[in-house]
Amino acid sequence: MLIRLLRTHLRPHTALLVGVVVLQLISTMANLALPTLNARIIDDGVATGNIPLIWRIGGQMLVISLVQILCAVTAVWLGARAAMATGRDIRHSLFARVIGFSRQEVSSFGAPSLITRTTNDVQQVQMIVLMSALMIVMAPIMMVGGVVMALREDVGLSVVMVVAVPLLAVAIALLIQRMRPLFHRMQEMIDQLNRVVREQVAGIRVIRAFTREQHERDRFARTNAELTDISLRVGRLMALMWPLVTMIMNLASVAAMALGADRILAGHLQVGQLTAFLNYLTMILMSVMMASMMLFMAPRAEVSAGRILEVLDTESTVVPPARPVTDLPHGGRVEFDHATFSYPGAEAPVLRDISLVAEPGMTTAVIGATGSGKSTLVGLVPRLFDVSSGSVRLDGVDVTRIDQELLWSRIALVPQTSFLFTGTIASNLRLGRAEATDEELWEALRIADAEEFVRELADGLEAAVSQGGTNYSGGQRQRLAIARAIVKRPEVYVFDDSFSALDVATDARVRSALREVTHESTVLIVAQRVSTIMGADRIVVLDDGRVIGIGDHDELLATCPTYAEIVDSQLAGVR
Repeated sequence: MLIRLLRTHLRPHTALLVGVVVLQLISTMANLALPTLNARIIDDGVATGNIPLIWRIGGQMLVISLVQILCAVTAVWLGARAAMATGRDIRHSLFARVIGFSRQEVSSFGAPSLITRTTNDVQQVQMIVLMSALMIVMAPIMMVGGVVMALREDVGLSVVMVVAVPLLAVAIALLIQRMRPLFHRMQEMIDQLNRVVREQVAGIRVIRAFTREQHERDRFARTNAELTDISLRVGRLMALMWPLVTMIMNLASVAAMALGADRILAGHLQVGQLTAFLNYLTMILMSVMMASMMLFMAPRAEVSAGRILEVLDTESTVVPPARPVTDLPHGGRVEFDHATFSYPGAEAPVLRDISLVAEPGMTTAVIGATGSGKSTLVGLVPRLFDVSSGSVRLDGVDVTRIDQELLWSRIALVPQTSFLFTGTIASNLRLGRAEATDEELWEALRIADAEEFVRELADGLEAAVSQGGTNYSGGQRQRLAIARAIVKRPEVYVFDDSFSALDVATDARVRSALREVTHESTVLIVAQRVSTIMGADRIVVLDDGRVIGIGDHDELLATCPTYAEIVDSQLAGVR
């Protein structure tokens, strides 16, 4: 999975990787040349007192060292750029995929998991790219070159390499085998910890209202303790690597010196050659260790790559049309034609055989019991979902055939949960229409009954909005969301229970003012309160996903018992 992910996202940065490979090759070759030159200084210079030779070879070593350092530093810089650019491209692909998901896919993955995959998982892949770029050339060349150069110094000491290198490789392989499942569990626990923290921060008022602080502390502590335990287990295994490598390197060095001393006494080896052999032995074992570090990181990066690909391979259930309609007549007529909708795997449809028409210049309201499918019904219009069968048409064209940008430009949706973005009131309102003037913003605020409280703010339209708009009350957020829809001036307004946080008097004022701008538009209103929809031109009553009544208020009181029950429960005696 890691190779598959990198094959797509690393290809644009091939030139950087080629540069890294060339520079690492030069750096490694320079590094391999230094021990041999050092041996010549000892054997041919120091031992014989040949000072000119020492200066000449020392100068050569200095130049080679400078080249080696320059190439190594440049390779790290290029490798970092390639890794960061790859991470950037993967995050871009993830965001582009997630932004195109329908509500169904977002709910399936969960927001905390999608955040973790876009941040922590991408970081793991970035790190493996960086380490690969720096070590994929260095480690094998250093290993092979070290073996060749060491054998050139003395073949008799090769027995030390034959024992030390496989011993180190086997020990590290055993550690990696134990770490792979732990890495997978660690990423899952990071998801879970993100989910717990997100729920607790978002629901802090509910937690306090029900005095569940201790319960939530315990829940966080359990999740945190489990993540800590897994991290410690991984850390213990990783901590074994350095002592293990150090021990094997030291034992190999001792063995090489012991054997080398005998060969020096026998006249088969010189001191400088033994020094060079020890340097090459260290290089060989270090190359094994670098390769092992790659193998240590690879399992976690592989897990992260799999989680990233899981998102990238998920197709949205709302698919853009292959040949989109890019030109629509202006009007705003919305028609549901035998529309049925089911969630994948659900036992029963949420909506069943819905047929109705919402005309321009009219307000069509939808009411029904909780779970009757009201929000799902209006969500079919902007394609938050797509019908399982039947169709939804805008101005005679199936919404699944309309270019998505064109479709969304004709519709303004005010959802149940009013969400504001970090910025200012003006920046949030201009999400409806970027070129809207300040006068148009104030007009939208007046219609949404939000002008008064915004004018009382010190900065007015430039007043700050915190993340999610939490520095405003629920009613203020809802009115700002309504104003944002008004700024857009669309052909179709969809109010999905978006008056619920308003008191009855404010609700009435807002709906009365809305008639100024919606008299030529199609208005769809989902509501729980009868008072909100009594004046609608047409009221649709839903029950268990079916339409059981259509008409105005008076007609439904006379013909629809379910509607009459709702009215009686909310407005006792009002007929």
